[in-house]
Amino acid sequence: MLKTPQGTHKSVLIVGAGPGLSASLARLLASNGMSVALAARDPGKLKALSDETAAIALRCDAQDEAQVSALFNDLDARDRSPDVVVYNASARARGPLVTLRPDDVRRSLLVSAYGAFLVAQAATARMLPRGFGAILFTGASASVKGYAESAPFAMGKFALRGLAQSMARELGPKGIHVAHFVIDGAIRHAEAMTSTPDSMLDPDAIAQTYLHVLMQPRSAWTWEVELRPWVERF
Repeated sequence: MLKTPQGTHKSVLIVGAGPGLSASLARLLASNGMSVALAARDPGKLKALSDETAAIALRCDAQDEAQVSALFNDLDARDRSPDVVVYNASARARGPLVTLRPDDVRRSLLVSAYGAFLVAQAATARMLPRGFGAILFTGASASVKGYAESAPFAMGKFALRGLAQSMARELGPKGIHVAHFVIDGAIRHAEAMTSTPDSMLDPDAIAQTYLHVLMQPRSAWTWEVELRPWVERF
């Protein structure tokens, strides 16, 4: 259990879980006494992480309303309705504007933004009666900067940022902490080590920032944090 100034967080749900930031978050929050649930389209890929963190891994395609509903109902039935929800899912479609496939663009928007809405709505419905909880959204450079030949990703991440900002204003007074994290740079992983490792974001360091936000007193909540290595211009 994670004791905060507002109360005790017992459980966390990480949607769009994978081997990078999600894994760092799962390890850190589990080490702080929280029960962890991981959701992904292919939960079989999460077995090693689940074993390491004593997490449960559940199948969910976040852009599918029925699957999101089933995910939260499953957690309710296990008495693991989350106090903290982290939305890490996103999808990209790259290329010149005139050659982008509309179906790819649609999927990018559905996963990055619409799925976030579905998950946030289900989480909020459960947190409001308690007057307590946290919903954390993982953004990107594209949340605030639209890059050439990356319009769909920017569209989805801009929408995600707008969702987070609106929710923070609506739900903060009701005891639910909503925060958006601008990950402005590449996240380090074993296969991408360079001679200057601090030129990429360490996922464990990012996870520590998420934990810090969870520990903030309500009188000084933040709704957005930017994290970047020194190589990024801003």
